[in-house]
Amino acid sequence: MTDPRMPQHRCPHHGGGRLMATYRRLAGASARHWTIRHVPVCSSTEELLGTWLRDQPSLLGPRAVIATHQRRGVGQRGRAWVSPPGGVWISAALPWRSHGSGQAGLLGLALALSVAQRLEQRGLSVQIKWPNDLLVNGRKLAGLLPGVVQRGSQLRLLRIGLGLNVRNSVPGNAIALRRLEGQQAADPIRWTAEVLLAFDHCHAVGGDGAWCLDGVQARLWSDQLVHPEDGQIWRIAGLEGDGGLRLRQGSRTETWRRWP
Repeated sequence: MTDPRMPQHRCPHHGGGRLMATYRRLAGASARHWTIRHVPVCSSTEELLGTWLRDQPSLLGPRAVIATHQRRGVGQRGRAWVSPPGGVWISAALPWRSHGSGQAGLLGLALALSVAQRLEQRGLSVQIKWPNDLLVNGRKLAGLLPGVVQRGSQLRLLRIGLGLNVRNSVPGNAIALRRLEGQQAADPIRWTAEVLLAFDHCHAVGGDGAWCLDGVQARLWSDQLVHPEDGQIWRIAGLEGDGGLRLRQGSRTETWRRWP
């Protein structure tokens, strides 16, 4: 459902009703009670979601802020994420219950795998560029920005920001679904619903996200990389149990839990 209780400058966009109708059609009996705030333009969906969670911290079900256009979207390592009309720009919060503390990196990989699997159901071959980018034909199609909120030592909330290129213009190192074979009629509303379904799947599995490790490792974008600190080629040796990227160069080993 869309949320009508927003101030006037954040009122729901008219696309919210069609989005939820599409989502319910695709989800069938497994549809969840999402609360959606859909805005035509904003500075950042992450900012709006943060304000919403501060104003209404009680989370009985999943909620999301979706924008047609972001002016100042934020990607990995604080980089600007260009978010013009025609893409999927969403920040979501999922109530979470798991034993022990949650790790944003591992849960982010679980979300990345869930989104990749939705794309694969439409015939796309997707690679995961650790930690949270989705590539097709070596070019960036989507990016994810995970975060967790804990109460004491217990994970209470999983947050995720996602950008997916659908019909929007993209820079040269990226790709949009409309450019891919069979996806010329790619619809941002349909793909927003697909993203919600991916989040649903990850939430239904729950836990600490470790279930994703084999699937992510099978989709890693490369078997080597150039180390940003020494400029040498290191071999990607797989994933650690917490989602860290294991690297080897001769007798040297490293584990990254975030990109240096």
